[in-house]
Amino acid sequence: MNGTRRRSDGGARRHNGEPTPLARQERTDRRRELGIAGEDAAAAFLQRCGYRIVARNVRSPFGELDIIAIDGEVVVFVEVKTRRNGGALEAVDPRKQRRLTRLARSFLAGAGWSRCPARFDVVAVDGRGMACTHVVNAFDCASDY
Repeated sequence: MNGTRRRSDGGARRHNGEPTPLARQERTDRRRELGIAGEDAAAAFLQRCGYRIVARNVRSPFGELDIIAIDGEVVVFVEVKTRRNGGALEAVDPRKQRRLTRLARSFLAGAGWSRCPARFDVVAVDGRGMACTHVVNAFDCASDY
């Protein structure tokens, strides 16, 4: 016996209850695939609503902006949260808002758009059916970033 046992749901666990490295990797891969599918669904939803997608998955040393779009003359920073069991909107807590504010300000400065009006939207995606709930102007720019 190698110290692992197979569970009825297919996940391998050690005798101490900890998932094996392979089981952790499989779970991480599934979560990543769900996140990518959610971002694709959110981008398609926003385009159907008339938004022009400017960039996706903009990374910096401080984090990542999921979607940057244009709505009329407003630059919109869209945070996408995909969950199978709810709670997506609550995941954009004050700490996350401060991080997104810092990222957005950095992006605007780098793009030469510092004087453009901007806002933060959140799209919550139901991971079971990929239905999108869009919260326009979900939060104000965090002042204490």
